[in-house]
Amino acid sequence: MHKAYFNWSGGKDSALALYYALQNNIHVQKLLTNVNAVHNRISMHGVRRSLLEAQAKAIGLPLDTIELPEQPSMKDYEQAVVQKLTALKEEGFNSAVFGDIFLEDLKQYRENQLASIGFKAIFPLWKRNTTELIHTFIDLGFKTIVVCTNAEILDESFAGRVIDRDFLKDIPAHVDPCGENGEFHTFVYDGPIFQQPVEFTTGEKVFREYIAPKDNRDQCFSKQPQTSNMGFWFWDLLPA
Repeated sequence: MHKAYFNWSGGKDSALALYYALQNNIHVQKLLTNVNAVHNRISMHGVRRSLLEAQAKAIGLPLDTIELPEQPSMKDYEQAVVQKLTALKEEGFNSAVFGDIFLEDLKQYRENQLASIGFKAIFPLWKRNTTELIHTFIDLGFKTIVVCTNAEILDESFAGRVIDRDFLKDIPAHVDPCGENGEFHTFVYDGPIFQQPVEFTTGEKVFREYIAPKDNRDQCFSKQPQTSNMGFWFWDLLPA
């Protein structure tokens, strides 16, 4: 039997993948999330740690975190992951579940890294049509809000919007409906995996710029290497 942890981002792909994993009797016993230890927020998504903890409580699974610096290098990230997974292996975990859909390089990277520590990688959403997935997500009753947009791809008006069919009609044609290429990130606050909704209020909208990596090894599987700084719009959420 798989004793699995789930790589939880707090967003829609994670939520739907966890739903399918549980439906397929994958024995998920823990959520694991990368956290920016400087700001106490989910890495990339920018969601506060307190809301991440509220999600885990509403889902009913224990939460563990990988604590990362402000802008970790791949070496920093990999060292932190190996340390955490080594500890999880000692607890009897042998599998990891991901919400990835079609990024081949990222899937191969995860599988190789996990295999070196003795873990199996499971991808419940792999190669599913992203348009069908997001409609299934809505039909199942999941509720999610956009908390981050890549400013070069999706303008700031989409930050703070709830994903519904109007949202899907409004996004540009070049944007993947699941944001699989990093166009946007979300926070899921209700749905069939939740015992109760996560209550929150909305805060301010802020723009943040991230410095382009100097080392190509820190490009994090981008299809096009990041040669200039990148900007993101964040919609801050506050615990109710």
